[in-house]
Amino acid sequence: MPVHQYAYFVLASDSTPATEITAALDIEPDRTDVRGSRRTEPRPSPPVHRWRVECREPGLAVDEQIACVLRRLRPHTDAIAALTNAPDAEISATLQVVRYFDDGESRFTEARWVPTGDFGWHLGRDILDFLQATRAVLDVDEYGTDS
Repeated sequence: MPVHQYAYFVLASDSTPATEITAALDIEPDRTDVRGSRRTEPRPSPPVHRWRVECREPGLAVDEQIACVLRRLRPHTDAIAALTNAPDAEISATLQVVRYFDDGESRFTEARWVPTGDFGWHLGRDILDFLQATRAVLDVDEYGTDS
């Protein structure tokens, strides 16, 4: 079964722009956006600023993609924790996994064939320690491509 998947770590804030997060962490994100910034009516109040580091490397298992993301972030764990653990912290952290499964013809050119029963993945103690230190939540979205 072909599967298209990726993982990313996102810091989100109602008031702190991604440029300030970048300056505080001294690491360039792969992507930033302001959710709701293109919407005219009704405007979200407040918009959500998002700063993220991602791995979309095809052919890697989910845990390998997560490891790729965390290799970049681990040297900045203390700085991330300072943003998310401050008493007045309004910056939240999420480790996001997104997977699309396809029973038939894959619409994703970078999808890889995964043998049935080989969909599992795990989080090692080092990843759980990082999530705890940064107060990050784990969010996993899985979709069938016909849904």
